[in-house]
Amino acid sequence: MEDPSLKAMGVCWDLRELYNSPDDPQIEADIAEARHRAEAFAQSYRGTIVSGQLDGVALARALAEYEAVTELQQRPSFYASLLFAADTQSTAAQRLVQRTREAATETANLLVFFTLELIALEDDRFADLLAVPELDPYRHYLETLRRFKPHTLSEKEEQILNQKQLTSSGAFELLYEELTGSLRFTVQIDGEERELTDGEVMALLRHPDRALREQVFTTFLETHARHSLVLTSIFNNILLDHKIDCALRHYDDVTLPTHLANEIAPETVEAMLQAVERHYPLAQEYFRLKARLLGLERLKNTDLYAPIAAEPEHIPFPQAQQMILAAFARFSEQFATHAADFFTKRWIDAEVRPSKRGGAFCAAYSPRHHPYILCSYNGTSRDVATIAHELGHGIHYCLARRQTLLAYDAPLVLAETASVFAEMLLVHSLLEQAESVAVRRALLCDTLEEMYGTVFRQTALTRFEIAAHRRRQAGQLTAEEIGAMWWETQEKLFGTSVEMIPAYRWGWTYISHFIHSRFYCYAYSFGELLTLALYQRYVDEGPSFIPAYMRLLESGGSQRPDQALARLGMNINQPEFWDQGFRVIQGLLDDLRATCE
Repeated sequence: MEDPSLKAMGVCWDLRELYNSPDDPQIEADIAEARHRAEAFAQSYRGTIVSGQLDGVALARALAEYEAVTELQQRPSFYASLLFAADTQSTAAQRLVQRTREAATETANLLVFFTLELIALEDDRFADLLAVPELDPYRHYLETLRRFKPHTLSEKEEQILNQKQLTSSGAFELLYEELTGSLRFTVQIDGEERELTDGEVMALLRHPDRALREQVFTTFLETHARHSLVLTSIFNNILLDHKIDCALRHYDDVTLPTHLANEIAPETVEAMLQAVERHYPLAQEYFRLKARLLGLERLKNTDLYAPIAAEPEHIPFPQAQQMILAAFARFSEQFATHAADFFTKRWIDAEVRPSKRGGAFCAAYSPRHHPYILCSYNGTSRDVATIAHELGHGIHYCLARRQTLLAYDAPLVLAETASVFAEMLLVHSLLEQAESVAVRRALLCDTLEEMYGTVFRQTALTRFEIAAHRRRQAGQLTAEEIGAMWWETQEKLFGTSVEMIPAYRWGWTYISHFIHSRFYCYAYSFGELLTLALYQRYVDEGPSFIPAYMRLLESGGSQRPDQALARLGMNINQPEFWDQGFRVIQGLLDDLRATCE
């Protein structure tokens, strides 16, 4: 009988700190209170900024009130989103998501005037307001907000767009989650027909049986393909919605809203993407080496995560917890203490269940409340690394809780600085403890495959997404056209080192980031390369590096990325900066090659 800890049975989060249940009357009470406070806020402050009635001290008080209303407004929808992620087929969760989204949008629309008045301020008046120390906690938020001035519409137009999002992109996002969360994948394993969730499919891509891996992934992709009518429509409408939004807001390129939100110059992002593409041969070199380790002439893309040991790995959840906390403690007791809270206080949902949202995430809505982690634990080393990764996000959120709500979330390109770092702590701890060449080789393969997935693959995903958005400018895309663009970007990544199975033309259908967040994927490449450079600094400098690194995490979203990193002597605007991360990858590849000689 399979060990239940391999599926993390019983490891479920406890959401009662938010609300007791989907029908908790406090949800409606909070929705009503948020609306009431938003109406009172509007009555008190509408027109006072543009008229010059507020000085800097009064504006700081207004911003604190604005944060309080926003936090209360977000709490019900945050709870609903967690319920839905844990069970995408729950009618109660689906209804609550819709109810709370509609309520949050109505309340947010009452507050739209406030940010619009801040954006509309003349530069001289804005500079005068910022002169008071009471606004220091909000300085970065205000400066960032005003970067969107050329792309901001009137209050009524902004309200209409907020409302329409419920039936445009928001509705298609929800449909995508409901559809993909309902999918089951029927495969033959050891002569027995089994029905799998997507988390179980991904775990089996690390199974030693090559034929099983290909069967499972083919079934996974073909099952998505059977829903191509709906998935293609969702994808097209997400692209069209973004096209319309960009036109209305006068963006001359579809990527610019993301770059502005990330506080990164387009040239910096392009330099990073080009640096990754120049280093595609590094990934291809690894694939050829792995083919040799597996005794294959060439890998298929179903072999990318194949174990090089003959026996499948089985790591019980309690052992994973112990491994992670030990690795974190060697770096910082503070890291380990924060991470331990997630296990002991039930902030993690790791149990494998049907209808659970695929993938993994760490989510927080306020510095006054702790984060939550969702994943599906199947007992593989990749699952252990995933938990370490998400715990890194959780620690980042915990350390940033000294910031106000408006300065809480780190810019997307800094959002991976703790998660990737946490993975590296785990990997290097395990490498130091490796008892044999075989164990070391397996760990190096796992690490290089994670870096392939986070650096190289995410760049290919970004290039595909950019191409799809730009092609959609000319009209509706067919599933075949989308598949061809997908194939082309993947072919550029793999070169001749990997053979793609035919069903992989449908690989675009299960990448949820394309649906939920425009051009989110490049932040993974950006964050991984940046964090590899940070980790190398830690290796070189030792414990003296830790205080500066902790301050970076504690800063949350209170600084621009380039400013925050400049304090550590790092210049992300120099194209050669990105080579530092590739030197780390090259070093690991050399270490792996040495184990084969």
